[in-house]
Amino acid sequence: MSHHLVLGAGGVGRATTAALVAQGHTVTLASRSGRVTERAWEATRPDAVEVVAVDAADMARLTTLAAGARTIVNAVNPPSYLTWDTDWPPVAAATLAAAEATGAALVIIGNLYGYGRVEAPMKEDGPLRPAGHKGALRADMWTEALARHAAGQVRVTELRSSDYFGPGTTPRTSYLNDVICDALLAGRPPFVPLGRADAPHSWTYVPDVGAFAARVATSDDAWGRAWHVPTSAPRTFDEAARDIARIAGVKPRKVRVLPRPLGTAAGLVVPFMREVRETRHQFERPFELDSRLTQQTFGIAPTPWDDALTATIAARRG
Repeated sequence: MSHHLVLGAGGVGRATTAALVAQGHTVTLASRSGRVTERAWEATRPDAVEVVAVDAADMARLTTLAAGARTIVNAVNPPSYLTWDTDWPPVAAATLAAAEATGAALVIIGNLYGYGRVEAPMKEDGPLRPAGHKGALRADMWTEALARHAAGQVRVTELRSSDYFGPGTTPRTSYLNDVICDALLAGRPPFVPLGRADAPHSWTYVPDVGAFAARVATSDDAWGRAWHVPTSAPRTFDEAARDIARIAGVKPRKVRVLPRPLGTAAGLVVPFMREVRETRHQFERPFELDSRLTQQTFGIAPTPWDDALTATIAARRG
C-alpha cells in the first residue's frame, strides 16, 4: 500500500482517487475549495482519503502535502478557460518543485492540444505542433517536465485524453454530456457551437482516465514519456447522438451545428467563442486518438462504448 497526492477534485481527480482506493492505497485529495460532494470510495474505505483545501500554485503547501507520497497526480483544471495563460504556469511550476523536493513521481493529466492540426490518428511519438497559445502552453509544460526527468531531477509522465464524457464530469467540460446527451434526454435537438456533425472524433471516458492514472501512479516503468488513455473508436456527433438515443430509448434527433462564420462573428463579442477558435479544427476534421500502445503495453482496454454510454445516461438522468 502506498500514499498518493491527487490535485483537483473534478471528474478525473475523483475517478483517480476512487481507483487508487480500490487498489488498497490511501490518498490526499486536494482542491481549491476542499469541498467534494461525490465520494464513491466512502462506501468501502471512508478513512482512506483525506480531503484538503489548497491552492495548487502554492509550492510550499504542495511540498508539505507531498511528503511521503509515492506520486503527485496533477488533475487540476483551471476554473476559467479564458485565463489559462495566467493560471497554468504557476501550477506547473509548483507541482514540479514539490515532486523534486519530496521525491514523489509526477503524473500529469494532459490533453491533445499540443498536437495541433493533424492529418492522421495521433500517436504518443507524434510531433507537438500546437495551433495556438493554449496548445503551446500545454506543450511547454510537458517539455519542461520531460527535461527535468532527463536531468534526473524528477520522474514524470503525461497521460493524454481526448474530450471527456461519462459520470462525474463537472459542468461545461463535456460536449458529449452537456450538449448531446442532456439535449436528447430533454427531448431537444442537440446544438453544438462549433465543428461538423459528420467529423470523426475521439471521446475518452472519465472512469478510464482515473483507472489508467491509478495504474501508472503505482507502476515502476511508465515514466519519462507520454501515454494515451485507452479510448474507443472515434464517433461523429451524429453517430454519438444516434447511439445515445438508442441506448436511452428516446427519439433520435439531428445534431445542429452553429455555422462557422457565425461562430467567428460571435468571437468578436463573446470571449469564450473567441478562445475556442484555436481548437475548433478538432471538431471540423477527423481528430482521432490512437491508444494502441497503451493498451498493448499495460494489457488494458477502454470501457466498451455502449457500456460507457449506458453509465453516462444513468448519471445524467440521476
